[in-house]
Amino acid sequence: MTDTPSPETAGNAAEASTWPSEIRLSPDKSALTVTFEDGARFTLAAEYLRVESPSAEVQGHAPHQKVTVPGKRGVKIKELHPVGTYAIRPVFDDGHSTGIYAWPVLRTMGEEQEERFGAYLKALEEQGLSRD
Repeated sequence: MTDTPSPETAGNAAEASTWPSEIRLSPDKSALTVTFEDGARFTLAAEYLRVESPSAEVQGHAPHQKVTVPGKRGVKIKELHPVGTYAIRPVFDDGHSTGIYAWPVLRTMGEEQEERFGAYLKALEEQGLSRD
């Protein structure tokens, strides 16, 4: 999946910073690299995308319902499906496929990757869980 519509079709020039110009799955399917129209580029590990999935299964319906998902260190992305012109839906090899990653979500995940993944590792430790 390398071609995406231009931000002009979204009708808002401010969305250019959240509009990807390229989305590329690594050959080993362990990471997704997203490049945005403004030049920002993020490589997001499949594990990170899986454990921070925007799905209700992971996020719940309120912040206190978020689930810490263990055992995903080796998870891979089997497939990527477009959702209209505004998002992608990855299918992970553990069967998870309900997360819809809108362009602003991917941008935020890229910008906050270090903090979010650190918080995830801390939550695993506090709950006695493992990445493996």
